Amino acid sequence: MKIVLPALARPLVEAHLPAGLDLHWFASLDEAIAMVADADIGWVDNNGPANWARAVAAGRKLQWLSTIYAGLDPLDKDQLRARGTRVTNGSGVNAHTVAEYAVMGALVAAKRYDQVVRIAETREWPFDAPGKLELFESNALVIGYGTIGRLIGERLAGFGVTVTGVTRTGAPGTIAPDAWRDRLGEFDWTFLAAPATDASRAMIGEAELRAMKPSAWIINVGRGELIDQDALIEAVTRRRIAGAFLDTVAPEPLPPEHPLWTTPNILLSMHLSGRSQTRMFVRAAGLFVRNLHAFLAGEPLENEVDLAAGY
Repeated sequence: MKIVLPALARPLVEAHLPAGLDLHWFASLDEAIAMVADADIGWVDNNGPANWARAVAAGRKLQWLSTIYAGLDPLDKDQLRARGTRVTNGSGVNAHTVAEYAVMGALVAAKRYDQVVRIAETREWPFDAPGKLELFESNALVIGYGTIGRLIGERLAGFGVTVTGVTRTGAPGTIAPDAWRDRLGEFDWTFLAAPATDASRAMIGEAELRAMKPSAWIINVGRGELIDQDALIEAVTRRRIAGAFLDTVAPEPLPPEHPLWTTPNILLSMHLSGRSQTRMFVRAAGLFVRNLHAFLAGEPLENEVDLAAGY
């Protein structure tokens, strides 16, 4: 069985792999594309999302594709389904840091710490605070109450926030996808931690923004496509909502001339949430090793993606 893996992962996984496998370690995109053409198993996502899609497309015989990414947006999922390729994603490997970043976004917005930093740069000593909101006894909606969403909820609860999670199934303690829009006016914070699918694209549009409190903030650590950005810019500019902390936007990277850069009360963190950690690759290597043993034994795989649903 031929397996194609990133050379960067070799020190973390090689000693834990079963004997008798045909192992190939790539260090460049060209090597990945050449090696994966006849591979049975591939982990080929170490050259950026666009190049990852090229490498995956080259894997015509892949039985199982492993990835460190949570979202499969760049991939041709219909092609993978047609080939019979099973896919496992990296959901959870950076969940803690993304959840921490999301809560940091709410705290930055509540205390307007972005303005505090700018004041400090002027070496002035203010006698009033630019942000005076408290998380305590506020209400948060977390759309996408999966691994990351639940961690966001747990951390918000520690600040005394009442949390309402949205799940695809309306699991116990959460609400279903058809129930949150009618309740938007209840929430001080709307956190987006959902994947980008046909059903979720632009889920926050003009109607949803008009339904929110004028004091409400949006915190997006999901995907930029979840928000109608033109509608968001208008809503923030006209002060229909208080603002937004956006870790993810569309497109990425955001062009220098894009109006999101200069819209008041929109705070950008350039999709750094998942990168603000030191343990993601170690966790991903451990996940791959566990899944490889499960795959060879014919057992269920962790984080297997429903390609029809997209996550």
